[in-house]
Amino acid sequence: MSGFEDIREHMEVIGADGVHIGTVDKVEDNRIKLIRADSGVAHEGRHHFIPRGLVAEVEGDKVRLTARGDVVADLFEQEESGEPIG
Repeated sequence: MSGFEDIREHMEVIGADGVHIGTVDKVEDNRIKLIRADSGVAHEGRHHFIPRGLVAEVEGDKVRLTARGDVVADLFEQEESGEPIG
């Protein structure tokens, strides 16, 4: 179990390599919505969503993903459709 249900707003999201990805705005359906101002890996100016399947674990105030930070930008989902951006 990844602890997805324990994710709360303002938690830090990090890649499998410990790289900062963003900050949780909220959980919507089965996705984590990142704060727009702090999802600066790529595609600035819009909300980014991380699908539940990328969550490896929740530890303390951090959400660790299964993907490295340099890969996560390619896995962000679009705000409207849930389709990967890229």
